[in-house]
Amino acid sequence: MLLSIPRALAGTPPARHISLRVIGSAFFSSAPHPLRRTAAAAMVKLVVATNADPASVGPASAFLAMPGWNPGPSISEGMESFANGDVRLLKHGEKIVAEDDLDLRWEAATGEPVSEVIFLSRHTAVSNRPALTVHPIGVPHLREDEIPPQGGRPGWASLPNPRIGPWLRLLRKIAHPKGLVPEFEVTLEATHHGPIVHTPTMFLEIGALKSSSLILIGSTEEYWGRQDAAQAMALLMWEGFGLGGGDGVGEWKGNDGKNKVLLGIGGGHYAPHHMDIVVKDGVWVGHLLSGYALPMEDPNQQNIKSSDQTIGGTWKQSIKASYEATRAAFPGGEILAHLDQKSFKGWQKNAITSFLAEQKIKIGKPQDFF
Repeated sequence: MLLSIPRALAGTPPARHISLRVIGSAFFSSAPHPLRRTAAAAMVKLVVATNADPASVGPASAFLAMPGWNPGPSISEGMESFANGDVRLLKHGEKIVAEDDLDLRWEAATGEPVSEVIFLSRHTAVSNRPALTVHPIGVPHLREDEIPPQGGRPGWASLPNPRIGPWLRLLRKIAHPKGLVPEFEVTLEATHHGPIVHTPTMFLEIGALKSSSLILIGSTEEYWGRQDAAQAMALLMWEGFGLGGGDGVGEWKGNDGKNKVLLGIGGGHYAPHHMDIVVKDGVWVGHLLSGYALPMEDPNQQNIKSSDQTIGGTWKQSIKASYEATRAAFPGGEILAHLDQKSFKGWQKNAITSFLAEQKIKIGKPQDFF
């Protein structure tokens, strides 16, 4: 595994006036490459895959089979990269959540600042219903003394990539003519896991979706290696980035009159009630906090009066971190919290709505997003 970036820089946005080249020498080859530029270089989009995961390397290989790719900077420690316009694809051999700070490390090695990161990964659930999923990352609900089981840092939420909503809708359009639907569910997932990054980020995953009511023949491993699913993800990136000559999909402009952003609060991991809104055109998506990311201590078990001031747990921390990250990712956007009303008990809903009002976070009903 590569050495980690110094903790003084990890977890904080990169200061553009600080040279990262010296830091990068510990990670990447210093051999000259035509893509290496000064700190004033145009920003690039970084796609990250791992050879250790068939659901990651499959879409990466299908993406690289499309026109326009050239070798990227020579990277040590088993990493290799490729370039196509302003898109860079980086492949490594570790677990996808194991390599922190790849956006900073890329800039340190190449001089190219990274505007966004997209990770390609497998998805694992209890049953074998296949799925193509899109989600933001972070573990904002974990206490400081907890060790994140799948990367990240306790209390941290990444900047959600503004492409999450538009690319989910584009993926649905791609999956239908390819015959992946209805076999595959195309869905959001709630915010979870790492690795640590400092620029707008999302995961694209292939795998099985948890369902207690559906039994299919086959294994999760078989879905990870499905070439039709890999090709759908590759086409999503090709069209989404506009590499085929189009305008691309999902770039946040913030001033085109469609600036309402959904911050999902409550519900299950696959955000079904938030999905009802997000599948419609024009809706932007920030963080999605499922019920498990809102730990709340039942006041009835503590024999105290129910209020947002007395209900323990890290739910406030989780909401605040996710809201702040979403606001930073959508400058000029109007962030509206959408609550999965039926997922909460009365005391939970009252506490959350009270806290949102205290934080001046608006609550949006479905019709408010259109």
